[in-house]
Amino acid sequence: MKLVSVTSIQVADETFVAAAPSLAAEVVGDRGNWRRWWPDLRLGVTEQRGAQGVRWTVDGPLTGSMEIWCEPVLDGFILHYFLHAEPVTRRATTSRGGAGAVADENRRRRAAGKVMSFEVKARLEAERVVGGPAVADPDAVSATSSVPATKGVR
Repeated sequence: MKLVSVTSIQVADETFVAAAPSLAAEVVGDRGNWRRWWPDLRLGVTEQRGAQGVRWTVDGPLTGSMEIWCEPVLDGFILHYFLHAEPVTRRATTSRGGAGAVADENRRRRAAGKVMSFEVKARLEAERVVGGPAVADPDAVSATSSVPATKGVR
């Protein structure tokens, strides 16, 4: 039995980022970053979700879909990365032939996803003290800091 709805390139990865999820929107939503992270892919935004991430259609050497989803967890978020795609051509990139080429492409795309997620993590956690609390969103902190403290509460 052949599974027809499963794509050859299947990448699913997650990385915990110790920063407010709202901070991810600027980095993940920056088209210049996309061109650096995936220079050979043409991405079409299907859903721009701000702090929750982005969904794309993928074209170029692969066709399919890709997503970054930022899931709030504890005081940070988990950056989920998904790529589901099919190679446009089955290039014989290895002596092992088609199956080896697909396996190599899967490894290459997983590595590219890790480079992206570790860059997002490094950028958003740059000011964080190791072992300290997650990096807060300064806009959210300033909005809550204007609320007067309640005196005499025990």
